[in-house]
Amino acid sequence: MTNRYSIYILTNDWNTVLYVGVTKDLEKRIYEHKYGISNSSFTAKYNLHKLVYFEEAKDINDAIAREKQIKGWKRAKKISLIEKSNPDWRDLIGDKKD
Repeated sequence: MTNRYSIYILTNDWNTVLYVGVTKDLEKRIYEHKYGISNSSFTAKYNLHKLVYFEEAKDINDAIAREKQIKGWKRAKKISLIEKSNPDWRDLIGDKKD
């Protein structure tokens, strides 16, 4: 069985705040951001629920290094990364709450 880790970027409805994270279970983690995470968390405070970018890594150390790399970038470079694969800033998971 291969482990895969996701590096992801969330934003709000207005695309004004970006959050970079890493997880082993992307769908579960996004659900937690949208519906179940602490009301005092950064993502809750800024209503960050829209997945606009993700990539995968096979090794957790590589994933964490990539997350740190992206976090260190200026906003313009993060936007460029997002827009290469998601120019319309669509929610890549959407609302799966049923």
